[in-house]
Amino acid sequence: MKSSAPIINALVLLFGSVSSVFAASGAREDNSGIFVWIFLGFCALIVVLQLVPAVLMMLGMAKGLKKELPQEQKATH
Repeated sequence: MKSSAPIINALVLLFGSVSSVFAASGAREDNSGIFVWIFLGFCALIVVLQLVPAVLMMLGMAKGLKKELPQEQKATH
């Protein structure tokens, strides 16, 4: 019992210090209008469209590394 006392004390201190988090309200008011959401969607669209060529280039490089180099055939006389 004596060896578990520090662990119990540490847990009590930990949970006691985070109790204010449980008391906080989870409700949040969103004041963003439709134009803010349109702007953020446009920014996300730009990011996605910039990633498409990068992904295609990486796939092309991977395909190029996978391709075997042609072996030189030695002529035998």
